[in-house]
Amino acid sequence: MRPLWRCRACGAEWPCAAARLALLVEYRDDRPALLVYLGTVMHEAGEQLAQLNGHARPADLAERFLGWARARGRDPAGMSPPGASAPGGDDEVPDGTPRVTDREGETP
Repeated sequence: MRPLWRCRACGAEWPCAAARLALLVEYRDDRPALLVYLGTVMHEAGEQLAQLNGHARPADLAERFLGWARARGRDPAGMSPPGASAPGGDDEVPDGTPRVTDREGETP
């Protein structure tokens, strides 16, 4: 995985869809800890990738590491915010990763 930050199994940029799903399951009950972990590895990846890329950090690291993991808000009526539904349906996030729900059926 390091220093290229690609998945050993599929070769996609890490965190790939399988890694995202595994992280959501692992951190199901502690979203803040997931975000702290992802922020920490994002910083490490930025430093390592910058060394490989002539000291230029990739511009998309925040979205790549944190964007998918942020909690999705809901309005008081329980409706999803505009644009919150995934293209693949309610059971997938935009990149096709299966959506993981918590015990109450809410997306973590």
